[in-house]
Amino acid sequence: MKKVKVLILRTAGTNCDYETQFAFELCKAVVERVHISSLVERKDRISKYDILVFPGGFSYGDDIASGKILANEIKNKLGDEIKKFALDNKPIIGICNGFQVLVKMGLLPEPDVFRQSSTLSYNDSGKFECRWVYLKTCKKNDSESNCIWTKNLPDIISLPIAHGEGKFIPSNKKLLSTLNKNEQVVFKYSTKNGDIPQYPLIPNGSIEQIAGMCNAKGNVFGLMPHPERYIFSLQHPAKKGFNKKYGWGKVIFQNAVDFVK
Repeated sequence: MKKVKVLILRTAGTNCDYETQFAFELCKAVVERVHISSLVERKDRISKYDILVFPGGFSYGDDIASGKILANEIKNKLGDEIKKFALDNKPIIGICNGFQVLVKMGLLPEPDVFRQSSTLSYNDSGKFECRWVYLKTCKKNDSESNCIWTKNLPDIISLPIAHGEGKFIPSNKKLLSTLNKNEQVVFKYSTKNGDIPQYPLIPNGSIEQIAGMCNAKGNVFGLMPHPERYIFSLQHPAKKGFNKKYGWGKVIFQNAVDFVK
């Protein structure tokens, strides 16, 4: 059986790479955490992997804006390789700070355009927000998600968030319409019953409650919540998992590994 190889890109300020590595290894993948400087020296290494991960944290201290410095560095030094990886239909995920990086380098919403057209900005509350939230899984034709990472998820799941700049803002109404039309909105902040939430269940004021999105093909996925922090049911404050052992985060990582296999 094919050994699925995962590359977790890290840099100064990355702090969720170990948890993400553990999650993928639990799904029987082979994982390497590689500093961006090493990738710049050996750009050809990137194509050897099956899955690419931009983990959470505070890259370069979130100076200027969350993820912006790392996004510029990746685009300027590794842009061609990263774009090819995405257009080859290989799975890419950006979690929290990684989502900010994907958006600000322009890999989302469309890798072939590769130009920033939206942002993740300061929470409406003006402060760092850290709690568990409910997420509504947006499904194609109300049956299945368009995103390869979120197959087999129920209508409502719960994941933890921890960010100060998670408010999704599209550049214009046309882009927002395109995202909805192409079913690229993957997660929306929700109530337990699937209704439109109020603060604090929507922690940042994100436009149309958007918490995660993908490209049109569904292989590039970014989200503000942290699936790597809900791998086991015991990590949930209510000690609940979908099968008494695992949390919904494991399903997300397993989906990508299974897709490659």
